[in-house]
Amino acid sequence: MAYERDDFDQPVEDYDLRSTETISDLLRQMKTAGGFTATKLIDARDILRNAISETKSGADDKKVLNWLSFPACLMATGTRGFFHEAVRSRAYNVISTTCGTLDHDIARTFRDYYHGSFDLDDVLLGNVGLNRLGNVIVPNECYGDILEPVILPWLEEIEAERKTKNPNNPWLGFGSVELCWAFGDRIEDESSFLHQVAKHRIPVVIPGLSDGSIGAQLFMHRQKSPDFMIDFLADEQILSDLTWTADRSHALMIGGGISKHHVIWWNQYRDGLDSAVGITTAPEFDGSLSGARTREAISWGKIRPDAPHVTVEGEASVLLPLIGADLF
Repeated sequence: MAYERDDFDQPVEDYDLRSTETISDLLRQMKTAGGFTATKLIDARDILRNAISETKSGADDKKVLNWLSFPACLMATGTRGFFHEAVRSRAYNVISTTCGTLDHDIARTFRDYYHGSFDLDDVLLGNVGLNRLGNVIVPNECYGDILEPVILPWLEEIEAERKTKNPNNPWLGFGSVELCWAFGDRIEDESSFLHQVAKHRIPVVIPGLSDGSIGAQLFMHRQKSPDFMIDFLADEQILSDLTWTADRSHALMIGGGISKHHVIWWNQYRDGLDSAVGITTAPEFDGSLSGARTREAISWGKIRPDAPHVTVEGEASVLLPLIGADLF
């Protein structure tokens, strides 16, 4: 393919920051100012806007999936508000995340997390019962005094309900999707991600459900109730049903790992996503899925060759509020 000089006809324009009053104003100027990540961020915003519009409109009665995947660490920050709004507004209708998302959402429903610093002394923090997650401080009480006393009684209630509903096989179909809804039904806090998930019955899949405090609570409950079981293949059946019947499928994938892989894995069965946005801080030279750019997924048939897609290099607690303030 040859280039012509006339192919490049959009001039770079300077920001007029004195006239910038809203986030939408700033993003509009980014489109013409350009420059490196700013251009990618605007491309991502446009792809996401189209996907959300298609999802909410039903795309002329077609079944449209809009996937959201992210790591749990963001739920420990104020970026939790982005995910809350993504679900509350029904912009996204299928979610893949990690076990810690449940830990942090439930803990923060009952107790605050605090601002800290990356430079704090971790030995001294440990001595006073504080845990450091980057520059966020999580008190020990959020686990021992909250998650155990709250989750174990919930699991007893959930088990009783399921045995009443299906005494012959109470755990058939009880995967992380049903567990998230059961937890969310018990949270009376509109700011809770799980509350919104349950309220709108959005499927949230936790492929690594045992890898977190909630997973430990599930294990402890099983010590008292040996028949207790998580049917993790029930989640896969839900994703299979959604994927095979979808007319269109889009995704916003934050970070990588198991959450991201579950999204692109299932979409390969329908010849790939119809659009995709990735946000990552990871490099691609180590071959990790966290660092893999969206274009790599095309070679696997997980994103369609003609699908609009972009990978934005940057930290999600900065980028998601910027995009969300405009989208929502």
